[in-house]
Amino acid sequence: MLGAQEKGPTKLATIHELALKDDLHGLRSKLEENPSLLNAWSSFALQTSLHLAAGHNKSRIVKFLLEWKSTPKIELEATNLFGETPLHMAAKDGSNESIQILLEHGALLEAKTKNGMTPLHLAVSYAQRTDSCDTVNTLLEHNADCNAADDDHWTPLDYSKKFRRNKKLLGLIQSHVEKQRKRKAMATCNKANEKMEEFEKAISDIVGLQELKMQLRQWAKGMLLDEKRRGLGFSIATRRPPHMVFMGNPGTGKTMVARALGKLHMVGILPSDKVTEVQWTDLIGEFVGYTGPKTRKKVDTNAELDAKDYGLEALKAQSNTRSSSCAIPLRETAEELRKKMNGCLIEPLLANARKYLDSRLDFDCSDADELITIMMEDLEAGLQQIDTGD
Repeated sequence: MLGAQEKGPTKLATIHELALKDDLHGLRSKLEENPSLLNAWSSFALQTSLHLAAGHNKSRIVKFLLEWKSTPKIELEATNLFGETPLHMAAKDGSNESIQILLEHGALLEAKTKNGMTPLHLAVSYAQRTDSCDTVNTLLEHNADCNAADDDHWTPLDYSKKFRRNKKLLGLIQSHVEKQRKRKAMATCNKANEKMEEFEKAISDIVGLQELKMQLRQWAKGMLLDEKRRGLGFSIATRRPPHMVFMGNPGTGKTMVARALGKLHMVGILPSDKVTEVQWTDLIGEFVGYTGPKTRKKVDTNAELDAKDYGLEALKAQSNTRSSSCAIPLRETAEELRKKMNGCLIEPLLANARKYLDSRLDFDCSDADELITIMMEDLEAGLQQIDTGD
């Protein structure tokens, strides 16, 4: 007769199983033995122990993992196979206590899954199934975005109207949508007012040229008004950058204003404050037919920079040019010379380019006091450069 079979060795629980069992003592021992298991992935759905604890509302385990002092630290924004963070898992399964703990430790409210859903999307789905709005309310108290859209362009409000009509849930979402709209509109208005103050300060240093300043103010106020209307929820098309041509006598401030126009990026007229200056030799070709390609190459080189630079914002040129960005051709000649330049071609060229130019800004400065002020400022700037050189 055979003796009783010996039992095989007992299989040790994994860190994920310990988290699901709410075995805090076993979990601590496991991590003290091997800290690298803290962010280990499970074989199913590639989840960490924090994912599992948050999804099953094991709040003791969640708090312990987040407060683990040794190295490595817990990955709060680790994603599973579906792009879900621990906060997504807690929201999806109505784990309100775990949500509160995760948010206290800085979990991202607007993190998105692979299909673009935020924790609020998943919390709304849970509330639709169970009629419990606790998790939704917690996320909204922390200002979760009610207007965040997933890959199907559905917002949490859209999901709250879908399938079953949970009136409590719908009212909760709608009230926060209105609160967030007002808060966003107020912040946008305050920001717009600050931008306008900075812009006024920037152009106040320009001597004279009141008509020019008036035109710049009109552009700035128009852009800021669009920004305020967007903050109120209106759909406003983006304005194209203004194309301008500067015309006037030498020394009336065309170059200075072109540089100052970089400040327009503060109020949204230009995407950045980059100003590119070129001399006539950079644009005029040595032979017939060379000028156009040479100028176009210069414009395209600046307009096709990477997204961090935004391309050409202001071009100081001495021949007519146009581009998809904001181009500012300047004229450094008196009116009579301008008419004679290039065999009297400048005026016809400007006339033909009218459809590409939003405005011609004339730098007619006939006031003697203004001219003296401009000259004195230039003299002071030159003396400062000499002092710096010494």
